[in-house]
Amino acid sequence: MEYTIQKLASLAGVSTRTLRYYDEIGILKPARINSSGYRIYGQEEVNRLQQILFYRELGVGLDSIKEIVTAPTFDGARALREHREKLLEKREQLDLLITNVDKTIALTEGRITMSNKEKFEGFKKKMVEDNEKKYGKEIRDKYGKESVEASNAKVMNMTEEQYQEVTALAEQIHTTLAEAFKKGDPAGELAQKAADLHKQWLTYYWKDYSKEAHAGLAQMYVDDERFTAYYDKEQPGTAVFLRDSIHIYTGQKN
Repeated sequence: MEYTIQKLASLAGVSTRTLRYYDEIGILKPARINSSGYRIYGQEEVNRLQQILFYRELGVGLDSIKEIVTAPTFDGARALREHREKLLEKREQLDLLITNVDKTIALTEGRITMSNKEKFEGFKKKMVEDNEKKYGKEIRDKYGKESVEASNAKVMNMTEEQYQEVTALAEQIHTTLAEAFKKGDPAGELAQKAADLHKQWLTYYWKDYSKEAHAGLAQMYVDDERFTAYYDKEQPGTAVFLRDSIHIYTGQKN
């Protein structure tokens, strides 16, 4: 069966403008252009659009989706199985959050008591899921699945007190790093204090600390534009400065 751009847009619940944009960037080309100049889509294009929309629902960017679905090794059936697993994980997260909201309502109404650990279960789960969505592939490629799973488990076992400690530590890093950046010396006392605070912060998330891994993470802050944007949002160049400070601190300076 074939579809015009209007019919496919209606079928998929997207706008014709979206489909035209997908054509422009090369992520979803029509099967052909008919004699009247209209885009015509076939079953193959319908299947690809489904994959694109699945990935969009999971928060994957269009550039990454294009690399995935246009790769010669792309396996549609395998991708669907992966989508299913991700959706099940998302459902599990939502179920946990709903359960915690229900418990909190009951707690507020005096019908049950709830431990501090229970209060934080849903929140911690969401924190892990958000991190996985943003950086999961990169950190697994760099540190391995086992290390990442161990880190996630450590977060899930974090107490309220530990969470308050690591939150305060993150703020201290931010303040110290900003002051150190103004001085401009990554080997200076303030910069090295920021690097040490960063190490302490990591120990709340990492099962095992190593100087090599610390230095590698600092390099990723520069190599990955998402990390760079986070650190540079107030003072451009901060990500590089932090990287240099940590490399000096760990003795891994190039």
